[in-house]
Amino acid sequence: MIAEDPETERHFTAYFGDLLSVKLRGRLRSAALVEDARQETFLRVLTALKKKRSLASAESLGAFVNAVCNNVLLETYRSSARATPLDEEVAEPEDGTPTAEWQILKGEEREQVREAIAALPQKDRELITWLFVEGRDKDAICRDLHVDRDYLRVLLHRTKQRFREQFAAMKPQE
Repeated sequence: MIAEDPETERHFTAYFGDLLSVKLRGRLRSAALVEDARQETFLRVLTALKKKRSLASAESLGAFVNAVCNNVLLETYRSSARATPLDEEVAEPEDGTPTAEWQILKGEEREQVREAIAALPQKDRELITWLFVEGRDKDAICRDLHVDRDYLRVLLHRTKQRFREQFAAMKPQE
């Protein structure tokens, strides 16, 4: 079985690695994103095979890998689409020196972010601090929290959602 034998896993990743790279290079804008998506696909496929202990049929392995890759691609697209553009009304001047108004608005926004983070549960505050302030490695965080990478992704998603809700509630209604 693929999930039990390191040599079989190496053969599996070598066989599907080139195919996935070709597919992903045509759809993603950077080599780093291609490699991340490829590794995430392998991780999910091998994890699924280890948990289920087999596929319905060996012939469906290629289709399964392709479907997992498609899901990873969709998640990558969604995560890049979530980036919110900055307000056009509060733009930095062209010469690069911020105006007093811009500095005040950014200071107020920073304070709102601090307040939103402070209003979160302690575990959420720690996770945000570890990842975005301290820049800690996700594997180290997983070890500290005794969770795997998949569950860390879920925890981070929930934490970000709570932060967004908290931050939105603090913004003045226009």
